[in-house]
Amino acid sequence: MTDQIVPDSEHRGLVARLPQVPRDLAQLARFDRPIGWWLLFWPCAFGLWLAGAGWQIGLLLWLLLGAVAMRGAGCVYNDIVDADLDRQVARTAVRPVASGRISQTLAWAWLGALCAVGLIVLFQLRWQAQVVALASLALVAAYPFMKRITWWPQAWLGLVFSWGAPVGWIALRGDNWEVLAALYAGCVLWVIGYDTIYALQDREDDALVGIRSSALRLGGRVRGGVTVFYLGALALWGLAFWLLRADWVALLALVPAALHLGWQVASLDPADPANPLERFRANRWAGALVAAACYVVGNA
Repeated sequence: MTDQIVPDSEHRGLVARLPQVPRDLAQLARFDRPIGWWLLFWPCAFGLWLAGAGWQIGLLLWLLLGAVAMRGAGCVYNDIVDADLDRQVARTAVRPVASGRISQTLAWAWLGALCAVGLIVLFQLRWQAQVVALASLALVAAYPFMKRITWWPQAWLGLVFSWGAPVGWIALRGDNWEVLAALYAGCVLWVIGYDTIYALQDREDDALVGIRSSALRLGGRVRGGVTVFYLGALALWGLAFWLLRADWVALLALVPAALHLGWQVASLDPADPANPLERFRANRWAGALVAAACYVVGNA
């Protein structure tokens, strides 16, 4: 039973106890790998908390539910589109659609159910934020094809996974667009950095089947490339803070996140199969540190 669970599952024991079909549906939506919805959720918290309206716990929980549902929907859609490619990569060959355990029809139905949850969350936002959230669908729909046409699908993923920042911001306010632009751009670079780390796991298989990635494009310069992306993210987040509050003390709020991202780069070992996945997952804590900084700067 457990041999049908992907190697990077974070909840192997829990998922293995589920009956076959619910287990496959949970894996299809990556419920066994919560790092994905954390990374989709944190930019929502960045925008919400930097907007300066306090904790906003109710809205924050709705956005968390939306991140879980829409990350799951995105994964289901990705697996439907990528089934043929997934069969050729060792790490993804056992995915439910690629292996044939879940039919395309059931996968589409599951996608519809997850989108229905996302729609419920959408109705909790004011109409301006609803429009912004819906605008992301075109980016999401195009993402699975990016690995076929560009060496930088991570950049497109950055546009998608950072979209929560404008949603969170516009859910509360409609001004200071320069602050939002810098915040969003910083998130995009952060995503490119951590997803380049994630792509290190599949470099050999990707090269064999023709899948493109920033990890392959950077080659032996991955650590340097990730360093540049992380430094750029920190600089842009710092710019967002400065545009909101021209106070050097406010920039100190980013120091914990900067130290954490520096640790990721310094300890990254592309030759160790387990190391990139651990550094990638560590970004749930990087996101928490940046969210805390946004709250401090936005609400001080």
